[in-house]
Amino acid sequence: MKRFWLVLLSLGLIVAFSTSAMAVDVKFNGEYYAAGIYQKATDLRDGVGPSAAMYYQRLRLGTEFIVSPGLKLVTRADIMERSWGATRAAGNYPAAANNSDVNSSGSTLENENIAFDLLYVQYVSPIGIFRVGYQDDGAWGTVFGDTMQPQPKITYLFAKGGLVAGGYILKYKEASITGKAPANTAGLGNMADNDVDMYAAFVNYTFKQGAAGLLFKHYRNAYFKGLPAALGYQYSQQFTAALPYAKVKFGPVSAEAEVIYVFGTHAKYDQGAVGENVDYNMLSAYLKVGADFGMAYVNVTLAKAAGDDKTTPAIREGSGNGGTDWNPCLIMFNFDRYYWAGKLTGHNASQNPNVKDTGTLSTNDAGMTNAWFASLNGGVRPMDKLDINMAISWARAIENPAITAWYSKEYGYEFDLTATYKITNNLSYMLGGGYWWVGDYYKGALETNKVQNDYLLINKLTLTF
Repeated sequence: MKRFWLVLLSLGLIVAFSTSAMAVDVKFNGEYYAAGIYQKATDLRDGVGPSAAMYYQRLRLGTEFIVSPGLKLVTRADIMERSWGATRAAGNYPAAANNSDVNSSGSTLENENIAFDLLYVQYVSPIGIFRVGYQDDGAWGTVFGDTMQPQPKITYLFAKGGLVAGGYILKYKEASITGKAPANTAGLGNMADNDVDMYAAFVNYTFKQGAAGLLFKHYRNAYFKGLPAALGYQYSQQFTAALPYAKVKFGPVSAEAEVIYVFGTHAKYDQGAVGENVDYNMLSAYLKVGADFGMAYVNVTLAKAAGDDKTTPAIREGSGNGGTDWNPCLIMFNFDRYYWAGKLTGHNASQNPNVKDTGTLSTNDAGMTNAWFASLNGGVRPMDKLDINMAISWARAIENPAITAWYSKEYGYEFDLTATYKITNNLSYMLGGGYWWVGDYYKGALETNKVQNDYLLINKLTLTF
């Protein structure tokens, strides 16, 4: 018996040492922040509260599995994204769509624990780079208009010198019956061809003094076409977005600009369906000019986020926004403030945050909408590790939110002051405050309605690795 086990063990060792070993290198990267805020009022109507005061945090952990040179698997997860001690989100929150949290592949409940956002394979081949799986989408050119979101897509890009060109296909919504969703909503029937897809092509060129590029996105939304006419649907959408941008830097002076133009069909009703066809004609633009002299710097920012003219129902001029990644103020148009402290509402529902596709003309906390915006900001660096910045910003609505009377288009002015200290190369601390002189836009339709000014205090610790 001993000989039998000895022979068996020897054969096992031979097999083990004869098997090719596959080495996988693992790289980690991430960011952790913990912050505390106090906001005087979360309702802009005079005498209406409440205030908001809380601590919150998030760990974003990225992992790269290097299988071989040119081949890797990439994942990213958000971990314990929550307010300290606050009531946890319900399992079905948000209840609409696919229960995804804002800018995430997971629900709010999952983000409060662990939510995986990215999972894709990247292969660097002799003819270009391929990526397949859930990848970041929504960032291009300048930060204006960017809303970084994980999306399922297939990407190809080719790089040579300073030139990068490529394209991708993206699946926003799968309406077909699947094994995990064996039946659609009652009465909808076969919706296998009623998906929401996007097709994109881009070219980008980087040179010594800057960069420039052009991105085209074509959207096909056939989901509404499959819904019952009794619900007021049975229309399709096909429209294209063109996004040219440029960045230049000469010595201490820099400038960047981006234009977002959307054209095509916002709503095309089937023959016999009740409804008026609507076309897209939307234009947003952004310009930032600055000078950095080392110890001091200054920037001027001008932006326009298109608003919709309610007197032209057959044309959709607005519904785009400045993006959730562009946060020009601490209070106005700040997505982080909205995510943690909630919406800011005035009279006559003059604020309707996080609604991007219904044409409401609000100052959208999930990205600036329907607004002219101007800002002057500057700062000093009295020492290498300390940056003190101040900014004054102004915003005004382009269109009224309704054909009926609206008292004013003024969103107001905001003054922000922040100081950021770099404790180590990977750890920084920010302390800041903002004061918003709330404009009469939030009075709604009546001059006699009263509004209150608002202010916010924030401190934030950030670790990167």
